Amino acid sequence: MDYFTALRVFLRASQVRSFSGVAAELGMEVSTVSRHISRLEADLAVALFNRTTRGLHLTEAGGLLQARASRIMADLDHAREEVTLHNASPQGLLRINVPGCFGRRHVMPHMAAFLADFPDIRADVMLTDTTVDLIESGTDVAIRIGALPDSTLVARRLATQSRMVVGTPAYIARAGRPETPDDLRAHSCLLFTLHCGNAWYYRPDGATDTPFEKLPVTGLLKANESEALLDATLQGIGLALLPDWLTGPYLRQGRLVRVLADFEWVLAPGAERAIWAVYPPKKVVAPKVRSFIHFMSRRFRDPLYWDPS
Repeated sequence: MDYFTALRVFLRASQVRSFSGVAAELGMEVSTVSRHISRLEADLAVALFNRTTRGLHLTEAGGLLQARASRIMADLDHAREEVTLHNASPQGLLRINVPGCFGRRHVMPHMAAFLADFPDIRADVMLTDTTVDLIESGTDVAIRIGALPDSTLVARRLATQSRMVVGTPAYIARAGRPETPDDLRAHSCLLFTLHCGNAWYYRPDGATDTPFEKLPVTGLLKANESEALLDATLQGIGLALLPDWLTGPYLRQGRLVRVLADFEWVLAPGAERAIWAVYPPKKVVAPKVRSFIHFMSRRFRDPLYWDPS
């Protein structure tokens, strides 16, 4: 007996409640449908249906088999789909959501190479600093930066991220170089509007078991975007707490100087801070999504190309 075919016939019969209806739907003779059910019943030594002139009705045993068989056949279908997609060519429209500043500097410069590697993919890239609901917006994959909130999204870390206190040589010559975190209270510290509270947090570098200390700071300017804070810092308005992926080139060029490098700095304490690829949970991840994540993880692998050292 072809058990899988018999189970499929049984499941359709349990829904259609008619052997003739199942036969028409599956392109079989009614006698073939009846034979599949009879062989299942003989194998299990139970009646699966009560047959009346008004149709088929599941017995108690039939109801138990329907519940288990439905899960088994769904798992089988998912397994077949996953194996089929594993070797499928990445293709179709890939909707990507990326933070604006990071996207302009570290995603868009790689898109030509990505599309050349996967010529059957078309990309729709949305650059925004607003957290978008991936499911409602139909987004396939997003890049998120920082500590991830608890959610049902699947996350893969693409790269580490750290923040550093930086300023221009001219500003430091004018205002003095801070030697301790408390020295920052006397400096113009440029603040990120999207993080509530006029404070930065710090602890000794490498002291992962030590809680962060809160340091109230003030400054001449706030902005809601990292590039704006970078521009203000380059103009010598003050010191800023900026991510390494943004400051690297300017540190190498000597246009910015890092201070208080013996401390780990964050805008707010919390979970692990990194650069993540996130996507909606699915039993089977589309090849186009897998390809994008793998491509970006290779571009961002250690040592990170933006690392000033």
